[in-house]
Amino acid sequence: MRSRVTAASAQLEDHLIPRLQSVDAPLLVVVGGSTGAGKSTIINALVGEEVTRAGAIRPTTRRPVLLHNPADAPWFEGTRILPGLSRVHPDSAPATAGPGTAGDAAGSAGPAGDDEPATELELRAQESVPEGLALLDAPDIDSVAAGNRELARQLLRAADLWLFVTTANRYADAVPWQVLTTAVERDATVAVVMNRIPDRPGVADELAGDLHDMLARHRLDPARLFRIRETAPARAGAPAAEDVAPLRDWLTALAEDQDARGAIARRTLAGSLDELADGLGALAEGVDEQDALRTHLDEEIDAAFEEARERIEQAVGDGSLLRGEVLARWQDVVGTGEIIRSLESFVGRVRDRLARSLRGEGKPAVAAQDALETGLVHVVVDETARGAERVEQSWRSETAGRVLVEGEDLARMPEGYPEEVSRAVRAWQGDVLELVRSEGADRRTKARVLSLGVNAVGVALMVVVFASTAFIPTGLEVGTGAATAIVGQKLLETIFGEDAVRRLARTARERLVERLHDLVEDRAAPFRDRLDAVPEGTAADDLREDSRALAELARRIRAEAQEAQS
Repeated sequence: MRSRVTAASAQLEDHLIPRLQSVDAPLLVVVGGSTGAGKSTIINALVGEEVTRAGAIRPTTRRPVLLHNPADAPWFEGTRILPGLSRVHPDSAPATAGPGTAGDAAGSAGPAGDDEPATELELRAQESVPEGLALLDAPDIDSVAAGNRELARQLLRAADLWLFVTTANRYADAVPWQVLTTAVERDATVAVVMNRIPDRPGVADELAGDLHDMLARHRLDPARLFRIRETAPARAGAPAAEDVAPLRDWLTALAEDQDARGAIARRTLAGSLDELADGLGALAEGVDEQDALRTHLDEEIDAAFEEARERIEQAVGDGSLLRGEVLARWQDVVGTGEIIRSLESFVGRVRDRLARSLRGEGKPAVAAQDALETGLVHVVVDETARGAERVEQSWRSETAGRVLVEGEDLARMPEGYPEEVSRAVRAWQGDVLELVRSEGADRRTKARVLSLGVNAVGVALMVVVFASTAFIPTGLEVGTGAATAIVGQKLLETIFGEDAVRRLARTARERLVERLHDLVEDRAAPFRDRLDAVPEGTAADDLREDSRALAELARRIRAEAQEAQS
């Protein structure tokens, strides 16, 4: 998809936009073909002098040469077409060999590496080039240098008219036909030159007939097919003047016929617009697939960390944290190591025990609070680590996901994350103590809270929150932890009343869940950030709308071309 976008952008800049802005600009004829097809010798014969030198060594310079009439110079001096290539002139650069042939090594102004495309376009003003038409000598489409091949295709996309040069012994090669197929897709205007036809009776007609059949099979109707005989070695391959004359006359007549030039320009333009419209349609499908992949990867994050949240909330509400150290410290607070026979009388003894605690007999409430913190921190760290590992494994199992995590360790626990969890839990415990203080604001309730201690009452509320998802334990059958929570609940009810306890527990849990969700999201953030870093680009529906608009524009331009020819 990326290569399709690059090609479409280049075609817009190199051909579509400049031609739409100036339909009557000189016709750009790009001369292209295979290695050794004789493009340079034909161009030299057309203009009557050597403007590009032919040779046998490959690859050669990658700087294309554009020949134009001096009166048409303003059309090409700027960046109207091929804006990515800087302009040079013969008087400011060494003599240049044709881009499809060998030449003086000093003539190469392109990059040193063969795989790099050209950066310059050489402009040559020639009186022998008819006004209204320009010839652009392109590199070989099958060059051994990747930069040449890339440039050749770029120039052909910028052409109003292709002058395709092949030879009698290579016209059936696969590469030229691959390129000509793109002409069919664009509905480009193509003229074909068969060069180096053996000068024997009947051979030219036989070969031309076979080439015509091949063109028809590929759904390509050439504007003209020109035949050039093979010349004697003494003439270094230069075509005979009488063989080049039909091609020169046709180009001259085309340059003088503004309606004919306009029809060719519009037909090729319409074909290019149709090709771009089809390309945008395909891109829209690609964007749909990309959006679906993005959604899928995002859903993997949601699923993994939603599971982490659920497991954490389950641990918070199912009493599993009220075991071990937490249970021991809570029993230190309320003294529930004995068998509970009478809950009502036991609550009284709990109040007495808490009162003695305030008189200096230890601070078990603080120890219980710390034990709750430690247990919850372990749960959050373990479950979020599990969620992060699940997302990374899922992403690495898919091509798109592997690209996003390549060279990254997104599942790695951020430095200081356990401390961050501890701070969040302690902050929540502070919320609980503040709830207790606020609820005990009236004088009578405040006296009860102070008689037992804010920390002890707060721990009782925390235990109630941790004992049951519904906040209200259902009975002794759920275990000793829940039974001790019943004691805490009853203790709180003697202080605040049953409705207030339910409200306090609900509020405390909501605040805890909110903080826990933030902690989970912190672990999910590296994955979301990595996904968000991938630009979304243009929406698929916008691309489809542009595709329809381009197709309609192509239809109108094609109608104008047909009208100009009628």
